[in-house]
Amino acid sequence: MTSRVKRLATAVGSALVAVSGLVAVAPAASAAGLTEFHEQDVNWAACDGFAELRCATITVPLNYKKPNAERLQVAISKLPAKNPAKRRGVLLLNPGGPGGAGLDMPLYFEANRIAESYDLIGFDPRGVGKSSPLLCEAADQVGNLTTRPTDAEFANWTATARAAEDACARAAGGIRPYINTPNTARDMDVIRAVLDEKKINYLGFSYGTYLGAVYGTLFPAKLDRNVLDSSVHPEWIWREQFKAQSRAIRDNVDEFFAWVAERDSRYGFGATAAEVFATSEDLSARLAVEPWQGYVDQSTWDVVVGSNARYREIWDLLAEDMALIRRDVLGEEVAPELVSDAARATKALYELGIAQTVPGVFQTVTCEADWPTDLNTYYDDMRRYRDQYPYGFGVLRAAPTECTFRTFKPTDKVTDLKRTRYPVGLVVQADSDPQTHYDGGPAMATRLNDALVSVSDEGTHGLYARNECVTALVDRYLVDGVLPGSRAECPGAPRPDVPADGAFAASADAERPTPALDLESRVRDFVDEKKFKGPGY
Repeated sequence: MTSRVKRLATAVGSALVAVSGLVAVAPAASAAGLTEFHEQDVNWAACDGFAELRCATITVPLNYKKPNAERLQVAISKLPAKNPAKRRGVLLLNPGGPGGAGLDMPLYFEANRIAESYDLIGFDPRGVGKSSPLLCEAADQVGNLTTRPTDAEFANWTATARAAEDACARAAGGIRPYINTPNTARDMDVIRAVLDEKKINYLGFSYGTYLGAVYGTLFPAKLDRNVLDSSVHPEWIWREQFKAQSRAIRDNVDEFFAWVAERDSRYGFGATAAEVFATSEDLSARLAVEPWQGYVDQSTWDVVVGSNARYREIWDLLAEDMALIRRDVLGEEVAPELVSDAARATKALYELGIAQTVPGVFQTVTCEADWPTDLNTYYDDMRRYRDQYPYGFGVLRAAPTECTFRTFKPTDKVTDLKRTRYPVGLVVQADSDPQTHYDGGPAMATRLNDALVSVSDEGTHGLYARNECVTALVDRYLVDGVLPGSRAECPGAPRPDVPADGAFAASADAERPTPALDLESRVRDFVDEKKFKGPGY
């Protein structure tokens, strides 16, 4: 198996853990039963690896219905408010996942206004990082996992998912039923209590939006100001949430192809979006038979185009890379150094991808809701998705996962989200976010009667501290208490400044992509900028 397919298989296997259901929450343990947890001493010390932070470890019940039985540890961190005179409490932070480590999250925002008036509190949720970890045995991939499998290859996906679930059950079966969103929310309330705070404020991203909404449902009197950035859909827990990713990726690809079509004299893929799509599909079929440079096969092409069409800022780099590959495949004259550079740039774009999750927790929390057990349900979806949504990870989000073969019984029902007795919050959503589909933002805002901030023409996931307009609105709300109104809109990052056909006099030089010997370095610069400097799983 080639290294690129192995990387795809790893990405597929890691993400094979996603998806679905809707439930109601068992009552939290009584305050009396949690007294020892709420009143435990907290010993702050320097954080290992994060000199600016203070860290501590607290104890929480494994099972909140039996708080006197086994316990878990939860690691927490603190960046004290820079201006004690303006301090208005604590702001808990969560990066998403499920399974995202958040211990160092306060450092992401130490230069923002929120660091002036809040103690910024990070934590590794139960099962994650420096908290009591949930670890699964590694399972071997069965067969070859591609973005567009034949019907005969569906069995590989099924066998891989079943093997992964069995491997996780062997290593983590005892605590898996208690690693779920309601229990993580209950842990957050223990954090509130040990910090001696009557209420918390909250800033959560991606899956962290759902966690924040669950906390507000379970502990409405304990939640103050709250921001849900890049929200999951409250009615898509969890399978539909992940299927929507493939649909959003295709929407981004269509937008990108329309942009490329307007510059046909430069990129040569076609003068309409449909022509660009047809050219891409033709090239994809060729790569399935003979990978380019021994690296770019059909699955790699699907992943590179789909995963990066979300980023408007690099549409010109992506289009140049695609054009160079096409010209070389067709046997047109291309400088060898350009081919080599494009190969490295494609590798960089491939590795950018969608952030992967922490093994163990993702494939446990996303199984807290019931998934279909009839394999034909998945296979019917896979047939449709390989044809309609081949870009990105192809059928990944429609295929069976560990949750299809769940070996444990959830201890909580899915939470019926509602907002009562806590302040109006903000939901922030980009209209082209392929990780949490835009529809999740308006749906969550409506469910909670929150204000909605939409970001137009933007595929980034996690907007606060990345988008200047969003950052200003969120800061004003969290620090000053000023809502932007029931609905607000911010602009996304600008598209590349590449003139469309007809906007300039076509010339011989304009008919082909400008030689880009620095293409790899430019892609690398973008990759470095987009690396996880802030949240957004």
